[in-house]
Amino acid sequence: MSKFYRAFFTLMAASLLLAFSLTAPAETIQYEVASTDGISIAVQESGDPDGQPIVFIHGYLGSHLNWQPQVNSELLQKYRLITYDLRGHGLSGKPEEATTYSDGRRWADDLAAVIQATNARQPILVGWSLGGAVISNYLNYYDDRDISGAVYVDGVVELNAELITAHPEIYQDMVSENLKTNLEATRAFLRLCFAQQPESATFQLLLANAALASWDMKENVLSMSVSLAGLGRINKPILMLYGEKDALVQVDASINRAKEVNPNVETLIYENSGHAPFIEESARFNQDLATFIEDMLH
Repeated sequence: MSKFYRAFFTLMAASLLLAFSLTAPAETIQYEVASTDGISIAVQESGDPDGQPIVFIHGYLGSHLNWQPQVNSELLQKYRLITYDLRGHGLSGKPEEATTYSDGRRWADDLAAVIQATNARQPILVGWSLGGAVISNYLNYYDDRDISGAVYVDGVVELNAELITAHPEIYQDMVSENLKTNLEATRAFLRLCFAQQPESATFQLLLANAALASWDMKENVLSMSVSLAGLGRINKPILMLYGEKDALVQVDASINRAKEVNPNVETLIYENSGHAPFIEESARFNQDLATFIEDMLH
């Protein structure tokens, strides 16, 4: 990908992202955290600073703005709501080296750095899509000693053909050096995230998220190493929440694989949602998340 295209595409995406960011809550705190390899991670906080911490981990081609239905939820304002941009995404650092994306330990270290820097005591992890793989790697390298529990939201349990629905043309075209091909494939990928398509403004926000993602990340993230050893050892509550109409992740296979390593995993299926139930059925999701947290705390 030429430097001109990268710079132009990023500039246009940033302008669109800024326009939609203006609707974010005024009380949101934003700052940066350095990961163990020096990569800058953009972090955001809202809600009650004294409440139970929740760390939200977005998915592939997303950013912290994916979680607007949660951070703007009146129901969830009693919690400390922490979001961050994954490496190669949003406002976080975008290194060029392949190993900074293929090494699953790096993504786990980013999450650990966010938890430590925010001084979040026993947070609950909520990971969407690729964020599920980040949780799996975090549990492998850091166990569950510093968290209260975790929620996989249409989470990628492992990156393999048995658990991921094949869309070879789309994934191939999303790393094309032809800008039109790349954009059209990215738009098609985003459409696959929903059984209930979002309104135009929300979809354009998600497209801006995707446009900000690093080409180097897109070319290497699908080879990320993922270990389920930690998921097998964890004693804290784990909820696997999926949309039944998910077109990107194999729901039954993913749940079966998780239960294979940890039979105590709880499950919840949204019959009318696709890959993004926290957006498609946000009110229900927010209530279910609050119930999961309260049950855990009491």
